[in-house]
Amino acid sequence: MGLLEFSKLPVNTLVGADWKTFKEMTARQQIDAKYRNKYHLTKAVCRLLSPLSAIQNKKYEKLLAGRPLENDPVFILGHWRSGTTFVHNILAQDKHFGYTTTYQTVFPHLMMFGQPMFKKTMGWLMPDKRPTDNMELAPDLPQEEEFALSNMMPYSYYDFWFFPKRMMEYCDRYLTFKDITPAELDVFKNTFEKLVKISLWNTGGTQYLSKNPPHTGRVKALVELFPNAKFIYLMRNPYTVFESTRSFFNNTIKPLELQHITEEEMEQNILEAYTRLYRAYEEQKQFIPEGNLFEVKFEDFEADALETTKKVYSQLQIPGFGEAERAITAYLEKKKGYKKNKYEYKPRTVQLVNEHWGYALKDWDYEMHE
Repeated sequence: MGLLEFSKLPVNTLVGADWKTFKEMTARQQIDAKYRNKYHLTKAVCRLLSPLSAIQNKKYEKLLAGRPLENDPVFILGHWRSGTTFVHNILAQDKHFGYTTTYQTVFPHLMMFGQPMFKKTMGWLMPDKRPTDNMELAPDLPQEEEFALSNMMPYSYYDFWFFPKRMMEYCDRYLTFKDITPAELDVFKNTFEKLVKISLWNTGGTQYLSKNPPHTGRVKALVELFPNAKFIYLMRNPYTVFESTRSFFNNTIKPLELQHITEEEMEQNILEAYTRLYRAYEEQKQFIPEGNLFEVKFEDFEADALETTKKVYSQLQIPGFGEAERAITAYLEKKKGYKKNKYEYKPRTVQLVNEHWGYALKDWDYEMHE
């Protein structure tokens, strides 16, 4: 167990942002009184560490900036709590894949310089389990890259973790890219490509493996950046997704937020953001080249994970399943005793999902509860 409890972190993840990103992201933002100490401490640590980013920038320009990628990435898409972490961890057993680590999500500018020292300190301090589902946490484990992006540029959907009052504004600008400006989109593409290259350098992979729910609304931009990218899209029972997302967001946001919204406001935001993300994906998946998309219900994937993983490799023409099969099988055997959260759908959950997400129940043939 880490020295610090997740719910009592004295700083938030912006400690790892570069100073330019921190200043632009927080400029003119409302910081609620109860979070001002956390804000100032986070700001102080960020200011202290930021000069070190110049060392990485020089190394990146020298070693990686001009080097083309060997393979376009594989993207695991789906709304939060749709099983994307499970699938990510399975595929990450294949050593030809590279990925963004948990350490990198917090300190993306301290990868090519200073990583051993800072990673050791992070491992000593951080909790060893996620607060909502007891999934293992460790600095070198695969992690979704949006937190890293939020520390590398001021145009990330995960800015809402810090400023939840602007969650729906960020939804249209940085989740679905509906209102993003051309200049902001260019920054996203350049920043993401840099993240991919450093992640592969760090993990020794030859193909980047992405697990990032916000990418579900950015398919068009991702194909523009990586024309032969492969996509795995997961859909899960909307009742379960709603219950789990509400718990995840309300618990995870507490140690990160610098302003507060009520659980009821968060609930309404979740309901609306799901619909906007769902629609964005359905509108944009047409840009994925034929043969580069694998869509599956998480329940079907989980029922026979090894066979479904094999189908993913085959359908998407991803190399290396034979070499990775033993490691994937061992991982799945180890996870057989893992106890998942159980959800009993309360009448209010059923009512809200039926009212707001009935289309998803119908589109993916899930039983509608009464």
